[in-house]
Parts: sequence; C-alpha cells; structure tokens
Amino acid sequence: MEEIGISELTHGQVETLCSIAEEAARDYVLSKVPSRKVPVLNITVDTEGSKPVTVDVEVEITLSALMKNYDVKKLAKEATKQAFKAVKAYLRELACKSTR
Repeated sequence: MEEIGISELTHGQVETLCSIAEEAARDYVLSKVPSRKVPVLNITVDTEGSKPVTVDVEVEITLSALMKNYDVKKLAKEATKQAFKAVKAYLRELACKSTR
C-alpha cells in the first residue's frame, strides 16, 4: 500500500481501522452468498506499527455443501480486496483531517 501521509495512529484509530476492514469483508461476502449458506466466516485483521501502519487481512470461508460449485477462493480474495479498499479510504479520511 502506498504512503498516505498521516500522523501516528492512536489506539482508537487502529481499532476503528480493524473494525472497518472486518465489516467491509463481511458485507462483501454476505452480499454474494446468503448468510445461511456460510457456516464459517472468519475474518482476521492484524495491524503492526502505527506510523506506518501495516495491515494484514485474512478471510476464511466455508460454504454449505449446496454451494459446491461456488469459487470460494475468489470470494475470499475479493472480500480481502474490499477490506483493503475500506482501510485505504479510512486512512485517506484521517490524512485529510490531519491537514486541516
């Protein structure tokens, strides 16, 4: 991810960042597959450092047997992309606020 140019993140901002990433990934998966067909959806968001912050997102999905022809790897990859997109948007918002 590129340098966005924000000041050091607070503990609260890191927590918010993790929540935003997790919610974006979850929303993406559940927009593609009904929740009753997703027995396992684990989303892990790890951060390291605060300036710069390094973010790692892992999405684990298991679909019901009825969804055997669904590309689960692609779904997880796209959910991860959505999480990073949300993280980037949040960090850009923080950068804009810090320059005011």
